[in-house]
Amino acid sequence: MKTTDNILIIDLEATCWNDRPPRGQESEIIEIGVCLMDAATGKVSRSEGILVKPQFSKVSPFCTELTSITQHMLDDEGILLEDALDILRAEYDSENLTWASYGNYDLNMLQSQARRFNVDYPLSDDHINVKTLFGELHPIVRKSVGMARALGALNLKLEGTHHRGVDDAKNIAKILHWCLRQY
Repeated sequence: MKTTDNILIIDLEATCWNDRPPRGQESEIIEIGVCLMDAATGKVSRSEGILVKPQFSKVSPFCTELTSITQHMLDDEGILLEDALDILRAEYDSENLTWASYGNYDLNMLQSQARRFNVDYPLSDDHINVKTLFGELHPIVRKSVGMARALGALNLKLEGTHHRGVDDAKNIAKILHWCLRQY
């Protein structure tokens, strides 16, 4: 596994519905949670949640209940996806760092949204799937489990609001640091 001294951890939140999206709407990124973790120490030096204005959907009550993100928040504070991806490049050097996410959802969603909005993909090809790595390394769990369950298996506390990108990214950092210490 190739890693850089610092690893960028990303957790996305997207518009979602209890059932199917309403006619004409589709799942879109509404938050890019990001943190920068020192691979050796596990220390997070920087983190933020970048709110993104969806272009083809609205935040449903179900989505707000899950993430705590409201349409009003995105209308007031959200930026276009292209601008959010520029922040990753300019402020986090995202194209040159190894990056990680919990599972492949974030990787696939970022790739598809970059294509959908015809913008350059902002991340390097060096991706760590923390969910898979944890399943391979944990002596007892040894299977694919959710982030909250992985934290519990490590006797670590889930901090912040679950399903908020910025908080989940920091929690993923704790799991990734445990994984890296196993090598």
